[in-house]
Amino acid sequence: MREKLLFDGGWMFHRGDLKPEWPTHKTIAYRSAKTERYLIGPAAQNYHITDGHLFATSKKEFKSENWQAVELPHDYMAGDEPDPAYNQALGFCKYDNAWYVKRFELPAEDKGRRLTLLFDGVATYATVMLNGCLLKHNFCGYTPFEVDITDMAKYGEENVISVYVNTEQHEGWWYEGAGIYRHVWLIKTDPVAVDLWGAYVRPEQLSETNWRAATEVTVRNDTQTRKSVRVLCELLDADGQVLAEASAARLIPWREKSTLTCNLDVTSPRLWSPDDPYQHTVRVTVYCGKRVTDVYETRFGFRVIRVDKDEGLFINGKNYTIKGVCAHENCGYTGKAVPDNIQRYRVKMLREMGANGYRTAHYPHSEAMMDALDENGFIVMNETRWFESTDEGKEQLSTLVRRDRNRPSVIFWSIGNEEPHACTEQGVRICRSLVPLVKKLDSSRPVMTAVTHSAAIVFDEVDVVGTNYLWKHIDNIRAKTPHKPFVSSECGATGTTRGWYYDDDPMRGFINAYDHDTNTAFISRENTWKRLMSYPWMMGGYQWTGFEYRGEAMWPRLCSQSGAIDLYLQKKDAFYQNRSHWSDEPMVHLLPHWNFRGREGEPIRVFAYTNQPEAELFLNGVSMGKVEIERFGHGEWSVPYAAGKLEVRAGKNGEVLATDVRVTTGKAASLKLILDTEDVRCGDTAIVTCVALDENGIEVPDACPTVSFMAGGAAKVYSTGGAVNDHVSIFSPDRKMWMGRVGVALKLAAESGTCKVYATSEGLTSAALTFEI
Repeated sequence: MREKLLFDGGWMFHRGDLKPEWPTHKTIAYRSAKTERYLIGPAAQNYHITDGHLFATSKKEFKSENWQAVELPHDYMAGDEPDPAYNQALGFCKYDNAWYVKRFELPAEDKGRRLTLLFDGVATYATVMLNGCLLKHNFCGYTPFEVDITDMAKYGEENVISVYVNTEQHEGWWYEGAGIYRHVWLIKTDPVAVDLWGAYVRPEQLSETNWRAATEVTVRNDTQTRKSVRVLCELLDADGQVLAEASAARLIPWREKSTLTCNLDVTSPRLWSPDDPYQHTVRVTVYCGKRVTDVYETRFGFRVIRVDKDEGLFINGKNYTIKGVCAHENCGYTGKAVPDNIQRYRVKMLREMGANGYRTAHYPHSEAMMDALDENGFIVMNETRWFESTDEGKEQLSTLVRRDRNRPSVIFWSIGNEEPHACTEQGVRICRSLVPLVKKLDSSRPVMTAVTHSAAIVFDEVDVVGTNYLWKHIDNIRAKTPHKPFVSSECGATGTTRGWYYDDDPMRGFINAYDHDTNTAFISRENTWKRLMSYPWMMGGYQWTGFEYRGEAMWPRLCSQSGAIDLYLQKKDAFYQNRSHWSDEPMVHLLPHWNFRGREGEPIRVFAYTNQPEAELFLNGVSMGKVEIERFGHGEWSVPYAAGKLEVRAGKNGEVLATDVRVTTGKAASLKLILDTEDVRCGDTAIVTCVALDENGIEVPDACPTVSFMAGGAAKVYSTGGAVNDHVSIFSPDRKMWMGRVGVALKLAAESGTCKVYATSEGLTSAALTFEI
C-alpha cells in the first residue's frame, strides 16, 4: 500500500564546490563512464563524512571537509550578512553552489515496490544521484520534481542520496535563496498504483441541484506483464461520509499508464466559495483482481466559475471583486525555507486584512501555501515561472497544472509575467503552444498572461486580459479587446517603511509611511483601488505586494517596501488601509504615532484610513475638524503637535461606529512578549513579538532598544528580525528593535512540552512568556 514519508531529516550539507582530484590512470575514466559514474567525490557511495578526521581504507573514502548536519527545508543563504558588492535585486548575497548527502536504509520488504523521491523545491538547478548513479537533472528552482529510485535502490543495506545544487543561473529579480528549501518525500507504492497527482476531479453542474465530480484516474503499471485493473472512486464529505461511488476497469499494458474515468453524481452538495471554502475528497482504490494495490485521496471543491467581459468574475453565480495581493514566497525570519505553519499564518493575516485573492508571483508556490489558500477561500492566479515552449518549459507548466488542477482556489492559470515577447510573433507562437497544453490538462479554468507592455499582441491567444499597471493604456487595451474579461494582474507597488513618518531617507533606505504615488505606474493604494472600482467590467486586482520580501532592494535596505505586511510579519499602516478598502466591518486606523517631542507647534500630517463616510479628529478633547470621506478615500488633517491624546471617531449620519487612539507615551521601561502564531504545534516555528512599554504599561511606538532573546524547554531561538536595513545575520539572538517592535522565531520541539522565551534589554524590565505545545 501507498506510503508517503517525510524525508527531511538526517542530511549532511556542504557549502561550496568539491572537486576531487582524479587519478592519472585509465581505470577511473573507464569505470566513471558506466552507470555508477560517480566513484569519487560527494556523490560516490564510499564518500563518508566525518567530524574532522581523515581516514583512508580500501573501501571507503572518509572526508573532513566542512560538513554540517541539517534538517530540511533549508535555505543556506538565509543567514548571510549582505554585501553591496552583490546584485541588489538578488538580495546583496553571494550565491554559492553546494552539496547535500543523506545515508538511509530501505527494508527488504520494500523490494518489488515502486520508490520515488518527491522534491517540492530545490534552488536553483539540482542534480540528484543515488549510490553513485545519476538519476535526475532539474532546471527550475520553483517547480517540484519526482525522482524514481526503484532501479538503483539497495534493500536491507545502506543507500546514499546526493544532491548537487547549482546557483550560477538565476531565475528571477528577487532573493532566490539556495538549497533544498521545501520538503522532500519518500513515496512507496505497489507497481500498479495511481500516478503522481494522477486523480483529476472536475466538478460539473448538471442542473440547479445536480452535480458531478468527473474523475479521471491515471494508473501506472510498472510490472513486466499487462494487468487487469479496476478503480473504485468514492466521493466523501468533510466528515468522511461516502456520498457517491463509481468504478471503471481496464487492461493496462506492461510499463504503461492508462486513464480511467468515473462520474460521481450527487444532489445539492455543499459548495466551495470564498465565503464558505468547503472541500470534498475523492478516494481512489486500485484493484488488481481482488488485491488492493493502492489507495489515493485528493481534495477538491464543488464550484462553478464564470468570467464575463462586462460583469467580471462569478463563483456559483455570485459576483466577486478580486481584492488580491501578489506575493513572493520568502520570509525575513527564514529566507526561502518558509515553514508550513508560517505559510498558514501568512494567509490568516491576509484574510484579516480583507484580501480574498492571491497571485503566486511568479512561480509555483508550496503545497502548504496552496492548501492554506484552498482552506481560506482565496481566488488564486496560479503562475508558472517560464514563458517558454521548450520541452523543459512545457514540462514545468504541465507539472504545475497537474499538481494544482484539483484545487478549488485556483481560478486562473498564468503562463507568463511581463514578457517582452508578449509584443512579438514569437510570443504569439509560444502562447499557441502553451494554452492548448493547459487546456488539455484542465479545460475548466481560463488561461491568461500578465502583461506590462501596451504594445502586447497576445491577448487574442488567452482567455483573460491581465495588465500590470499600464494605467495610461488600460482604456485603449479595453477598446481593442472588448470581448475579453479583464483583471489587473498587478497594481499598486507603493513603497512605505513601517513607522517612518518623515520624508524619504535614501541614506537609511526608508520611505515615508503615508500612502502616496511613487510614479505614474506605481500609484497609491487609494488611487489604485479607486481606479479599479471605476471600471464595472474589471474583475478586481492583485496588489503588489502582500508581504515585504528580500531582494529588489536599495542599499542599505534589504527588501522591497511595497508590502502591506513587513519583512518580519508586522502589520504596516498599509495593512489597515487595505482593510478600509476591502472590508465592510466598520473600522478606522490612525497614523502617525504621537511621540514627537521637540516638535511642539509644528504641523503634523494625520491620516485616518476608514470605510466610513465621516471622521472627526480630537486632540486632548478638542476637535480638529470633521471631514467627509469619499469611498476608498481617507481623512486628513494638519495638526500642530502637542503631547497628549489623539483620537479619531468615524461613522455615518452622526453615529460613531469606529474609533482609534494615539497617545504620547513615556520612555520605554519594560518589555512584553506576544505570541503571534497562537495555533502552533510540535515541530512548528513560532513567531513572538517583543514590544516596549512605558511606566504606565502603554506600548512605546518609537522605542528602539537592543533586545536579547533566550529560549528553553521545548523551544529554541532560531532567528530574529527588526529593521529592514539591519545587516546583522538573522541568526543572531540579539536584535535592535525597530519602531517599537522586534520579533523572534522559535523552533519548537517534535515532542509535547512547555516552551519558554525570555527577552532582556539593558535598563528595561525583562519579559518572559510560556506556552504549551
